[in-house]
Amino acid sequence: MQPFLGEMVGTMILVTLGDGVVANVLLKKTKGQGSGWIVITTAWGLAVAVAAYSVGRFSGAHLNPAVTIAIALYDPEFAWSRVPLYIGAQMIGGVLGGILVWLHYYPHWSETEDADSKLAVFSTSPAIRHAPSNLTGEILGTLLLVFGILAIGANAGELSRAGGVDLQKAFSTGLNPLLVGLFVWVIGLSLGGTTGYAINPARDLGPRIAHSLLPIPGKRDSDWGYSWIPVMGPLIGGFAAAFLFKWISL
Repeated sequence: MQPFLGEMVGTMILVTLGDGVVANVLLKKTKGQGSGWIVITTAWGLAVAVAAYSVGRFSGAHLNPAVTIAIALYDPEFAWSRVPLYIGAQMIGGVLGGILVWLHYYPHWSETEDADSKLAVFSTSPAIRHAPSNLTGEILGTLLLVFGILAIGANAGELSRAGGVDLQKAFSTGLNPLLVGLFVWVIGLSLGGTTGYAINPARDLGPRIAHSLLPIPGKRDSDWGYSWIPVMGPLIGGFAAAFLFKWISL
């Protein structure tokens, strides 16, 4: 149960802080209203670092199905039988994080007229809706993120006996979680303007489910027609990163 709880709580922290900054920027009558993209990307990077520091010793702090699948592909010591447990915990954590953000900003939903902004608190959407480009953007962003995570673990020398990256050690101490947060920050600043850089299926789908279920005044539909892109794009990017890193490491 410890890895399950670690991934659930870690993803909940990640989404609470990450979606929380979006709410702070977009919802009406908050102290941070209109503070912009730099604030959002900075807080998301810090949210990843804080979440990883919080639960790294318990689960390895994957906090992202794309990372879990990449680790399973790259490291023979991480059994595929653990993948459903990790991803299930991450999805539950994403839903719980969305609920906490809704509760925290409870009086601000009714003050905000724009239904698109309310949805944007919970899930990503493209600046220009063009499925091939949107999918490519999510693939590229996640590929860079997961490749960076594997490289950080390898550079730190936290290698398992089979030669894979032991995130159980790599993301519980030192500067490694902060470095991953910097990766998320720079990906958001450089590539995030097209799709909102989900780069994590649990970060997008979990809160999107929360949005669909919560009694948010004046909300719109949860844009399920787009929802497959921030799920499939990161998964494909994670696969690609694992194979690329493994090929370079041969």
